[in-house]
Amino acid sequence: MELSEIGTMFQNVSKIRGRDPDMSLLPTLAEMVSRARADLRMGLPVMIGGYLTAAVETLTADRLAAMRALGQPVIVLTERRASTLKARAYDGGLARVDLPGDADLTWLRDLADPANDLRHPMKGPLFTQRQGDTTAHRASLALAKSAQLLPATLMVPAPPLPDLTQLPDQPLLAQLTQEAAMAPVAAARLPLLSAERSRLHIFRPDDGGAEHYAIEIGDPPRDSDVLTRLHSACFTGDVLGSLKCDCGPQLHAALNAMGQAGAGVLLYLNQEGRGIGLANKMRAYDLQNQGFDTVEANHRLGFEDDERDFRIGAALLKRLGFSSARLMTNNPRKVAMLEGHDIRVTQRVPLITPRNRFNTDYLDTKAEKSGHLL
Repeated sequence: MELSEIGTMFQNVSKIRGRDPDMSLLPTLAEMVSRARADLRMGLPVMIGGYLTAAVETLTADRLAAMRALGQPVIVLTERRASTLKARAYDGGLARVDLPGDADLTWLRDLADPANDLRHPMKGPLFTQRQGDTTAHRASLALAKSAQLLPATLMVPAPPLPDLTQLPDQPLLAQLTQEAAMAPVAAARLPLLSAERSRLHIFRPDDGGAEHYAIEIGDPPRDSDVLTRLHSACFTGDVLGSLKCDCGPQLHAALNAMGQAGAGVLLYLNQEGRGIGLANKMRAYDLQNQGFDTVEANHRLGFEDDERDFRIGAALLKRLGFSSARLMTNNPRKVAMLEGHDIRVTQRVPLITPRNRFNTDYLDTKAEKSGHLL
């Protein structure tokens, strides 16, 4: 379904209700996706390509019963989560698990959330479907991830329900992978401990996502390779001083280095927990307390090692007027991303901070499994 067809659909619904609005008042696809994220987070199902779709994490017992009344629902899991549950993922990247007739909400949540995997390991037998179009199912998982919910959805074929958010599957997938445009919102001088001459810029993406920030130290010339740090938000490390990671020390070390150099740009990207959100990060921490490393914990939750979108960093640098950087990072992926998006990286500047007994395993995993140069 094309965007014009979506507009026609909403126009027809409005006419049925006695209104004939100007088409410019109707939501765009990006706005509908943003609305759908909010719906899933609140426990409200959405329509995706002919399927009634709910996030398992926020589903209620009443809505589970109502979805069952429409037909045979399936639980859609990522291949990562399905592998943990020993469920066959025939569809390449996901598994469609038949919902057993006697399964209640607790059973369904345990399938999605690995918190009790070691306490109650037997959840099967799990029967997975094969063959057929899975575009809508892929779109549902991508939408759940973008809402920072567990990537597990319940889906059942259903006729259109006009009071629910309705999205076409293929355009939804395309929208979720599209790079958001960044618009400057506000900026002001902000004296910092590391550099009194600093300026904070706020940028808002056009897809309804979280705002991102740029801290400009001094007055770096736009025609030079600016000292740059792409720093992903870490509430536990940056704000609380957590010892489980190196994020807080890296943040302050980068700002101090820029202050001493007299110029630099720190991009603070709101992609907590490598892009999975704070709630899922805490779930991952709980799994780490059970003996899994960072990567294993993410996989058991159904996520990839790293779900961040570093294109945001390149976009912000361009909006600020920079085209080259000396990048403060231990992650070669960030260098490759910037260079792949027309930001020339003239130097990778290591950012090594002291270890402690709480983060040594975490840092070893970053080096061994994520390729960080530590």
